[in-house]
Amino acid sequence: MKKNLLLLLMILNVSFSYSQSTVDSFLTPSDTLNKSRRNAVIISEAALAGVALVGLNQLWYADYPKSDFHIINDNAEWNQMDKVGHVFSSYHLGRLSADALQWSGVSKKNQLIYGATSGFVFLTAVEVFDGYSSQWGFSYGDLAANAGGTLLYVSQELAWKEQRIVPKFSFHTTEYASARPNVLGSTFSEQILKDYNGQTYWLSANLHSFFKQSKIPKWLNVAVGYGAEAMVTGEDDLVNTIFFPQRERTRQFYLSFDADLTKIKTKSHLLKTVFSLVNTIKIPAPAFEIKSAGGSKFHFLYF
Repeated sequence: MKKNLLLLLMILNVSFSYSQSTVDSFLTPSDTLNKSRRNAVIISEAALAGVALVGLNQLWYADYPKSDFHIINDNAEWNQMDKVGHVFSSYHLGRLSADALQWSGVSKKNQLIYGATSGFVFLTAVEVFDGYSSQWGFSYGDLAANAGGTLLYVSQELAWKEQRIVPKFSFHTTEYASARPNVLGSTFSEQILKDYNGQTYWLSANLHSFFKQSKIPKWLNVAVGYGAEAMVTGEDDLVNTIFFPQRERTRQFYLSFDADLTKIKTKSHLLKTVFSLVNTIKIPAPAFEIKSAGGSKFHFLYF
């Protein structure tokens, strides 16, 4: 029995090592243009974008009445939390697309032209859908935020050839979602996307990238965050007064430490890929908070 178990463990170990080696080899970026990889990236991204837009139209917009194309000004809503979310989404969609083109050996110039801008293009298409829905409308504010996320990525690549400042996200549940679960989410997964009260967006800056001659750990970041709370609707109105009569919607500003996972040394391209994906999330850490309505607070652990 022990021999059989030992043999099984040896076989599993060899199999895992082989699989890990195969995956790692596949994830290793190409030094020169690999046309098959490039074509696979283009076809895959086009297919995913098409499926996402069709699915969004059928599962979301189909439930609401259509209208002629129209433009709205929603810049005053939700204390601009939705706009910051657009910056975050546009940045990371573009970053992931650029990384995929880098993996296929595409030139840096084309990574920026065709990869980094893909987030802006995709989110603009979604914005056009909004323009034909009577429930929403095409928002120039959203469009500007989408452009801002793309510009944040491209400008750093042009200036520093690396991403020193990365937008990140954290979330905690709040009491406000229960007031309007149809708007702010009834489940945890819905609330992550819909409840702006629990969302915090960060700009996480890598210290070593700015002070390369220092002994600062290469992974250490400092992050400034932005959040808002006491929001049940987009703007102040009777709904807020009914549910939370003693609450005034406020903005919060945070200062905290963070980690750039992509700076962790490893020869494994599998781990590098995992670190790159997880690096969109701000790690839980102590944080100092300042409220726009006045007052401050220290969190021993904030997420």
